[in-house]
Amino acid sequence: MLRSVFRVVFAFMLLFLLALPASAAQTSSTDQDVPPAVQVVQDVGPAVVTVINEQTVQSFGTTSPELQPAGAGTGFIIDTDGHIVTNWHVVDGGEQFLVIFADGTRADAELIGSDPISDLAVVKVDGEVPGTVAFGDSSALLPGQPVLAIGSPLGTFSNTVTEGIVSAIGRNFPYTQQGPQVYTNLIQHDAAINAGNSGGPLLNMQGEVIGVNTLGIPSENGQPVQGLFFAIPSNSVKEITSELINTGKVVYPFVGVTYVPVTPSLAAQYDLDVDYGIYVAEVSPDSPAADAGIQQDDIILEFDGTKIDATNIFPVLLFQHKPGDDVEVVIHRDGEDSTVTITLSERP
Repeated sequence: MLRSVFRVVFAFMLLFLLALPASAAQTSSTDQDVPPAVQVVQDVGPAVVTVINEQTVQSFGTTSPELQPAGAGTGFIIDTDGHIVTNWHVVDGGEQFLVIFADGTRADAELIGSDPISDLAVVKVDGEVPGTVAFGDSSALLPGQPVLAIGSPLGTFSNTVTEGIVSAIGRNFPYTQQGPQVYTNLIQHDAAINAGNSGGPLLNMQGEVIGVNTLGIPSENGQPVQGLFFAIPSNSVKEITSELINTGKVVYPFVGVTYVPVTPSLAAQYDLDVDYGIYVAEVSPDSPAADAGIQQDDIILEFDGTKIDATNIFPVLLFQHKPGDDVEVVIHRDGEDSTVTITLSERP
């Protein structure tokens, strides 16, 4: 009797389940999907490494100089040959280099080439690599697009993941050259990065590198700043790292002027009769600018037919050319405009 009751109940439950819609009778497959950010980290994480810069230093209490870690940053493996992209300032001054993979294993690395102007460098490890990551198209980025950063903040918290959005594109930080670097056309984002994140990848939700994290603004005039971080766009990174791998260096064109960008506010402050271009503060002797007759206090208004302003900044216009190119520039002097031709040379 009891067995018959169980048969009736089981049959009733089976009929009930068969009558339910498929979505109610089984768990939706989307509920079991891995979140996109988690999938990206799982796919890309093995290709992200910590780069250790080793230098010979005299430590307190030692009798002779020793090779010791002098700094750390982040890098990412771009091919099965073991090439790793990082920042120039991560490897600057290094005598030897060590790479720590995501699983904690270590390998010696060789410096292939570095470029202080772009703040990019390539090191290489031998043997099989745990993973690689591909470049995406940085020109397709839009403000508001979600991004991930993976790196080694403070050099110790390896493969730390932070999430944010693209805050803006085409940022110039600063507008003029500071030190050897020329930071132009940067991606601004708010995925937190700290010291040690330098050289790490900024990723889209397809797991592609769309930028290399290079700097942040922690404070301004003594006031703390939040969420202002910058990355070198991947399209620039691809071009520069390819040159570093092939030749060990990057060749840049050279004009030979020290300049200050002219803005409407600067023009108003100094009563200038033009509000765009670059003000020539100094001309290097025997430079292309000097040979073309450009003088101190000139204002260069156009470069190769393009107006120099906040949208078309001078370094970007210049780096579209190669040494040996003849470029027409429009200069403003004593209230009049004239056109001269500059033959670019190779940057010293």
